[in-house]
Amino acid sequence: MERQQVRQRIAENWAQVSDEVCEAAKRSGRQSDSVRVIGVTKYVDADWTADLFEAGCADLGENRPQVLWSKADSPSFPSEVVWHMIGHLQTNKVRRLLRYQPLIHSVDSERLLQLIAAESVQASVTTKVLLEVNISGDQSKTGLSPSEVDDLLQQDRGEGVEMVGLMAMTGLGADHATAQRQFEEVRELRDQLSRRSGLPLDELSMGMSGDFVDAIASGATMVRIGSRLFSGLLG
Repeated sequence: MERQQVRQRIAENWAQVSDEVCEAAKRSGRQSDSVRVIGVTKYVDADWTADLFEAGCADLGENRPQVLWSKADSPSFPSEVVWHMIGHLQTNKVRRLLRYQPLIHSVDSERLLQLIAAESVQASVTTKVLLEVNISGDQSKTGLSPSEVDDLLQQDRGEGVEMVGLMAMTGLGADHATAQRQFEEVRELRDQLSRRSGLPLDELSMGMSGDFVDAIASGATMVRIGSRLFSGLLG
């Protein structure tokens, strides 16, 4: 497929997903622009990633930090991208990652949070983070238990990080009803933690290509969508 055809297909996919997200927000009694789409670009190269940005997706998410900074440093790659780190983050990647000022969705340990804070102070920046909660309890998934999230929020947060909300995924093989219940549990947990900690915790990052409508109905403010945006292009 020629480059112009790729660009056109990505633009069409973006328009369709954007419309579905807006409609899902409206059905939930919310403003159509109250949900941000994080375009997950782990599947594609820097050119296709840039095409998605040009189609209108300003927020791009990567699972691996080295892929994020490789794309960001590519010749002529758009500098206006808002980066999101959505995958498991190894501590030895934190310092370089912070150069790109990402919103980090996947803080899954006290050690990682403390390191992000320390490196952010060293770099004279404040890094926004989401605490990843393992709401399903699946042992195969990363994330903090609800009680561990509570403990972190009750600690002295110091400088360097701003905790702005929670991130979660449904359990493996979750059906529609289970997914919706787990999303609602995340929202309820966020509300409880916000009252206890005094933090707004405005952001809820939950929902992907197959279940973002349920996530929005349950209060998601960010949905992480990848395969839908590259439909018809990937093998």
